[in-house]
Formats: sequence, structure tokens, C-alpha cells
Amino acid sequence: MNLFHPIKFSLAMLTTTLVLLSACSDAYATDIDLVALSNGKAMLIVDGKAPKNYSIGTNITANIKLIAADRDSAIIEVDGKKQILQLGRTTLQASPDNGNRKVILQANELGHFLANGQINGGSSVSMLVDTGASYIALPASEAQRLGIDYRKGSLSRTSTANGIVPIYRIKLDSVKIGDIEVLQVDAAVHESELPITLLGMSFLKRVTMLREGQQMTLTKKN
Repeated sequence: MNLFHPIKFSLAMLTTTLVLLSACSDAYATDIDLVALSNGKAMLIVDGKAPKNYSIGTNITANIKLIAADRDSAIIEVDGKKQILQLGRTTLQASPDNGNRKVILQANELGHFLANGQINGGSSVSMLVDTGASYIALPASEAQRLGIDYRKGSLSRTSTANGIVPIYRIKLDSVKIGDIEVLQVDAAVHESELPITLLGMSFLKRVTMLREGQQMTLTKKN
């Protein structure tokens, strides 16, 4: 079991990472997967159909247009509002405010997004948003500080940049970031050195993520 998945880019095809855009209009939702960028074009999968290259200025749907593309990202316009699609990012959403709970994060000087939250209703925890981590990953010291008896979890091993390390698989009762609270979240506790808690996909897959420049908005899914 590998918590961390390296991103591999190719001008011909990106095979390991998909970026999902959920663009909601009054009558329907459109799912768009960005799978590759090459020669000023973006290869997209629209509503699960076969991949297709779109040139700059092309309408993807009636209300979505591709307005820019380079080797790392694409810019679309949804109902007159610009959205950035970046390879290796996760969900982007453009929709009217429907009352869903939202949290807005600001990138730090290194371009990373940090979120302060609570785990199992305990004291504040600083977490690094990491779409490459399958689960929330906690240092053993942090788990102990929060009163989590992680050694009752399932012992496993995972591959990291520092080699194969042991981990304990556990389930958190709750993870709360701002007004967003998610229950029963899979996590892994590292007894090897881990500098910060990672907010991985076991939480992030249950929210939508909208990145605009140095700002990221998390919205809880219904």
C-alpha cells in the first residue's frame, strides 16, 4: 500500500493524474477531465466520453470555453468566469452558491496550502493539503497528543521517499476544517519521522476543490 503517488507528465498523454472539473449550470452538470496538454491544446474527457483535443478558443460546452493552454495548465471560462486547470490538481468547481459549507485557503510562500482543523474534536492541528497522499497521514507524536491509541489499528507498511516504513491504519471519528466536518475518515499514523500532518484524499475526495491563483476553496459535497 502506497500513500504517495508520484506525478508523471507527458506532452502526449498524462496517464497517472486526472483533474476533475464539475461545472454546474442551471439545468445540468458537466464533468471535464484534463488528461494532457500539448502544442497549445488540451486533451479533455467530457462527461466520460472519448478523449478529445480542444484548441484555444474552442467551446467545450455551450457555457464552457478553453481560452488558454500551456505545458502545465489550461484556463477555461465558465459562464464568463475564468478557472485554472492544473495537471496534478484535484477537483475544481464552478457553481452558484447553494449553501454548501466552504473553506478558503491561501497558499504560503512556497505555494503550499495549509489548513488548521480538528481531529476527533481535539485541539487544533495544522495540516498540509496533499492530493498525492491516499489517506490523512499523522506523525505518531501528533496522534499521541490528540489522545489517539493508534497501535490498536492495523499494522501495515508503505513506500515513502525515505524507503519502506511501518504505519498503523486507523479510522478517525471526525475531521473538521473550518465549517466542513467529515466523519469516519481513513488515516495512517507514521512512527517514522513525518514533519506535518497530511490532509490526504480520504478527506479531500469528500469535498470539491477550486483553485484560483493562490487561493483554494474547499466545498463539502452534498
